[in-house]
Amino acid sequence: MKQTTKTPQRLIASLVAMSLIGVGLLIIRVVGSDSTRYIFMIWNLLLAFIAPLLAWWLIERLKKHKWSQPKQLLITTAWLLFLPNSFYVLTDFVHLRETFEASLVYDIVMFTSFAISGLILGYLSLFLVHEALIKRLGQKTAWQIISLVLFICSFAIYLGRFTRWNTWDVLLKPAGLLFDISDRVVNPIAHAETYQTTLILFVLLTSVYWVIWEAVSYIRK
Repeated sequence: MKQTTKTPQRLIASLVAMSLIGVGLLIIRVVGSDSTRYIFMIWNLLLAFIAPLLAWWLIERLKKHKWSQPKQLLITTAWLLFLPNSFYVLTDFVHLRETFEASLVYDIVMFTSFAISGLILGYLSLFLVHEALIKRLGQKTAWQIISLVLFICSFAIYLGRFTRWNTWDVLLKPAGLLFDISDRVVNPIAHAETYQTTLILFVLLTSVYWVIWEAVSYIRK
């Protein structure tokens, strides 16, 4: 019997619908206030979709190929580079303030919609890779790797939000990016904010993911 690849159409539809709610709220705000103040959030949300797409592509390839092969390693690297973008949307709240262009409550709902979309996309991506790791390395090692990934994401979010580095700079400005990272490793006292922010984000992202993982595990029993 010929096997067919199961496509999660309903899941994809729900993710798109969820994201369009935030986009719709933003469009209504732009039309109503004639202000494009928060239009950048659409770009941030589009970037958030890249990691789950890469994760799904990786999982599909792992069904027929070994993870150690060059193409799978390349996809994994790209996934790791883009994953912080999904969680980064959460930090867009730093732009939230009373502008009198729209109700503050309206803006809070709009920001929350984008943030939830980004978090769900990030956690879905992480979940797919986590399950693949468990099949190959076991529970303990998989959790150690996922914890490291979340720590890297937390640090990358700090770099993106406060020092304005982005994913493309890994290729476009590697020297400058490496200098910023190494300076924070060599001089931790001079960059206390880096470690405080990274730790706070790591605790938040990890604790939420842990709850999601346990909830799904319980439902599956």
